[in-house]
Amino acid sequence: MHEAAQVHAKSTAFASLRTTTLFRVTILFRTRVLLLFLGACVLPLLSCSQAPDPNTLVMIIESSPTNLDPRVGIDAWSERIDALMFDDLLDRDEHLNVTPALAERWEVADPLTYIFHIRHGVKFHDGRALTSRDVKWTFDSMLQGKIRTTRAAAYRYVDHVEAPDDYTIAFRMKEPYSTLLWNLSDGAMGIVPYGTLTEMTNHPVGSGPFRFVSAEQDKEVIIERNEDYWGDKPHVPRVRFVVVPDTTTRALELRKGSADIASNALTSDMVLALEKEPNLQVERAPGTVFSYLAFNLRDPILRDVHVRQALAFAIDRRPMIQYLWRDFARPADSILPPQSWAYEGNVPKYEFDPERAGRILDAAGYPPINGVRFHLVMKTSTEETTRLMVAVLQQQLRGVGIVLDIRAFESATFMADVVSGAYQMYSLRWIGGNEDPDIFEYVFHSDKFPPHGANRSFYVNPRIDALIKEGRSETDPRRRKAVYANIQMILATDLPYINLWFLDNVIVHTKRVHNIALNPSGNYDFLKTAEMSTQ
Repeated sequence: MHEAAQVHAKSTAFASLRTTTLFRVTILFRTRVLLLFLGACVLPLLSCSQAPDPNTLVMIIESSPTNLDPRVGIDAWSERIDALMFDDLLDRDEHLNVTPALAERWEVADPLTYIFHIRHGVKFHDGRALTSRDVKWTFDSMLQGKIRTTRAAAYRYVDHVEAPDDYTIAFRMKEPYSTLLWNLSDGAMGIVPYGTLTEMTNHPVGSGPFRFVSAEQDKEVIIERNEDYWGDKPHVPRVRFVVVPDTTTRALELRKGSADIASNALTSDMVLALEKEPNLQVERAPGTVFSYLAFNLRDPILRDVHVRQALAFAIDRRPMIQYLWRDFARPADSILPPQSWAYEGNVPKYEFDPERAGRILDAAGYPPINGVRFHLVMKTSTEETTRLMVAVLQQQLRGVGIVLDIRAFESATFMADVVSGAYQMYSLRWIGGNEDPDIFEYVFHSDKFPPHGANRSFYVNPRIDALIKEGRSETDPRRRKAVYANIQMILATDLPYINLWFLDNVIVHTKRVHNIALNPSGNYDFLKTAEMSTQ
């Protein structure tokens, strides 16, 4: 190693040490504050807590659902609670493949015709039999504008829906669209009774394993077991979703036993603190929530793929995963999660290698001048974990001669700048939308610049456009997988995104609750199998 490289290696090691020290000090401070707060507050709370209802599981949620009509509600809480009350035509397995649900079987008669055969004996919660007429109405009410909803866009390639008999439903497409099956599965669109319009908002009636009892905005939603459910009945008689906006209060409610369960609703520090509580238990499993770093490819510096590759080599994700997320995250190599049938892990990877980053930047025409190659500006929100992450990015990039200036804004201003392209770099997360490979069209197709899609990097690659079209039209699973593997290979080379990590699904629950089975998507399906002890 020549002298310049030795000096660079020492400065990089020092930067890494400073990064680790920053995280350790910050996390230690946050954990001590949390423990002191919990210790100070929990005793008076315990003194007035009541014995838990043996027939009601109390689950904490961060916010009220906006609309419990499955055709309308698009926020996470609406979708996840709806999925317990409404059945979809199809379900999804642990590899995010579609499986039977209301539809016992289906066939693709031709690229424009999907035929589903609905199981017999299914009843809505009000006793009405569910037939193909209800399925047709569910989609017609959206496609024909009887219900105003943004969800209709997911079915824009459906020409019309036919119900030739009570238990057969046919979707006739305007053009080949293999993502239709995904958009009919596991919370994507629950089936509502024929003729229902806006009354579904306040009085939802589905055919799912739980039925609606009551809801009070900003307070709670209550559902109960559907005793006439056609499938496996839930073990829990009743679930009460309690709205608790404050994160620390959620931890206190779990610790004092007034709540039974919280799903992905606590900080990593809180989870580690509560894990020590004798009456609580933590469940964790790989999740699909995806964090990424995005570039504006219209920028004169960042349009150079070599610069983007150098940035990827200059970033060390390990201390961020270890100290920021406390190892409740896993490195990402694709926007698709590893659980997906279409995931391809054999792509170019960018392990932390600041020396290689420096060589690439030298070759790209950016030698250091007085230790600085160029300046970049990263826009970010004021959210705490994001602020910590960008502070570390700033130190790591400084180690290769890049000065990263940070501009923090409140969420609305930040998103407005991102959508309008008024940025060089930013970081966000995909929640749920990245579980199906159709995400590639929405995020990377050249026709999907805002406001028509989420190609906010302004990435253009005709080969990617052609592969996306091929993948959406192909109905053979093996051929589709090969197409999406090719897309992931190209994206890993072009780097419109730097893939950061997938967050784990983390559930904290009291020990009276057991048989919790986590779903990769982080939805509430575990309530279908959860049990409660009578102690």
